[in-house]
Amino acid sequence: MRTLTLAATAALVLALSSLSATAAPPGGKTARGPDTRIICLDVGGETRPALCRASSSRIDQSDLICLCENAQRVSAPVCGAGERPLAESRLFEKARKLAARDGSLVGDLYEGRRMCIRARNG
Repeated sequence: MRTLTLAATAALVLALSSLSATAAPPGGKTARGPDTRIICLDVGGETRPALCRASSSRIDQSDLICLCENAQRVSAPVCGAGERPLAESRLFEKARKLAARDGSLVGDLYEGRRMCIRARNG
């Protein structure tokens, strides 16, 4: 009975350690940095400057906290390698404002392209 309990405990520990090794890192970070950033959108969908406090590390490129003054705080995906942000236009701003009603642009498309933003140091 005791060996069965020890074997079950060892199997559980092994299963939990394999899950933590394959799980996504906390904070939405990948090996190249965070995969989302915060932007501020005004009433018309135009971007406004975000006041962000960020880590000074060259390895950890995440923003610690971002505040938006008189604008909506929205989470936006970071553009991947070889991908560029969409050009600003009035139609794009309207579509972005509509897509940002849920507080995120992750997964939203405009003319078949992602509504991504540049990386912090990109």
